[in-house]
Amino acid sequence: MRTQANLRAGVIGAGAFGRYHAQKYATLPGVELIGVADANIERARELAGSLGATVFADYRHMLPHVDVVTVATPAASHGELGAACLSAGKHVFMEKPLTAKLDEADRLIALAAASGLVLHTGHQERFVMRHMGLFESPVMPLSIESHRAGPFNPRNTDVSVVLDLMIHDLDLMHQLNGAAVTKLRAKERSLPHSRSDEVAVDLELADGMNVRLFASRMAETRKRFTRIVYPDGEIYIDFLTREMTNTTPRALKAFGSASGATDMPCPSTDPLGHGVAQFVRAARTRAEPAIKPQEARRALATALSILDAAKEKTPAYVD
Repeated sequence: MRTQANLRAGVIGAGAFGRYHAQKYATLPGVELIGVADANIERARELAGSLGATVFADYRHMLPHVDVVTVATPAASHGELGAACLSAGKHVFMEKPLTAKLDEADRLIALAAASGLVLHTGHQERFVMRHMGLFESPVMPLSIESHRAGPFNPRNTDVSVVLDLMIHDLDLMHQLNGAAVTKLRAKERSLPHSRSDEVAVDLELADGMNVRLFASRMAETRKRFTRIVYPDGEIYIDFLTREMTNTTPRALKAFGSASGATDMPCPSTDPLGHGVAQFVRAARTRAEPAIKPQEARRALATALSILDAAKEKTPAYVD
């Protein structure tokens, strides 16, 4: 691994998120985008050509030429591709979810630990919440409510809406409150010839906090908000309008505003760009990733428990 010269980056998957990652690498100081790999050679050629990179029909032909790799392919392939990249000595930025199965996640975590490699997962919305100072509050929330809903989009339908969308809110829940999930109740709906396209879940944590999450890719309109209720007020964030209301007596550091302020605009950040930069920094120094793989595994474990509970239509105990 080179430490002084530019890190050489490759992207596996030339879809929407692969494109975003490739663009971030291409503009990040100290990084050289070497190649883009995708079985759809025309899509890979278009993306690679636009950024001055090499196209690879087979990702295995790209691995000898890179130091860091983003895997932005369907979740079902994350376990196999991640293991191949780590076994080849490459640091891996895995788009969420880490994998589709827990045993695959455990294998990747073990491979990264054994080789001293960085395994980072794309839970980049966490950076927005940290930027706002929500993880630093001295007051524990009483409850959390989050909605992610929108019309049907064929992207990522290889997995349920829980692994596609709700996984973000599960990661944020675990970051806001590290207590174990003790009980959950879930229900689901699906479009014809699809799987778990709309899921609602109520969770109870060991310290009594309640969490209500809803994710849908079969809604008529888009909706994306989070409400965090504290003993002394609440914080409501509308991620579509980029507005927030804070009725707690605590100011949020991202705004430098007075306590109790309302209707404040959400910060306009680049969470993916920040995540890629954090990943590159960790790979260069072989430091711990900003998003630890064990944390991504925990969100995955909760997500899979939700899917099991939704199918069984009975309460489930997680941790």
